[in-house]
Amino acid sequence: MDTGINIVYQDECLLVVDKPSGLLSVPGRLPENFDSVALRLKEHVHAGARIVHRLDCDTSGIMILALDADSHRELSRQFHDREVHKTYEALVYGHLSHQSGEVNLPLRYDPERKPRHCVDFVHGKSAKTLWKVLEFHDSCTRVELIPYTGRSHQLRVHMLELGHPILGDSLYAEGLAYSASSRLCLHARELHIQHPASGQRMSFVSVTPF
Repeated sequence: MDTGINIVYQDECLLVVDKPSGLLSVPGRLPENFDSVALRLKEHVHAGARIVHRLDCDTSGIMILALDADSHRELSRQFHDREVHKTYEALVYGHLSHQSGEVNLPLRYDPERKPRHCVDFVHGKSAKTLWKVLEFHDSCTRVELIPYTGRSHQLRVHMLELGHPILGDSLYAEGLAYSASSRLCLHARELHIQHPASGQRMSFVSVTPF
């Protein structure tokens, strides 16, 4: 069966896929939100597939799943200890005034505007994003984003706080920034890990679809 998910790499320990925009990483609470990367791959590719990390529903790109308990434990440790290198690509509204920079703003869940997150210098958790301009377009900028931490909605909120929301972001963009794209223009382009069994350094890349 065609799962609608492109498999980038698979061996006895791990499964690397290219998640499409609009698909949940894991099943939601309601029956209509059960469809997800985890469910499709468990049912049609490998029954033992286990989620190691998540991408937002509207974010596309590289995701890795473990195929056994030991691999899941080791890959989860690498993410926790920030040994995994992740690179995203995005289109943001307007033109940034510098070629590169860094955002250090603590984030927390915002229960009054769920599922949004917000900056909170008292109760927020530390969050750091490195950004670099790739090219300028008429009304937007293509940027490379490297999250040093992995907070929920981190890239989306940090770019908003810079005054350059990601195009098509239904939660954080408004007006022309939202209507400029029919999808969230955020893509997990690269993922670098150590193989959970061999220790070999491995790199996976997905071409940005926008």
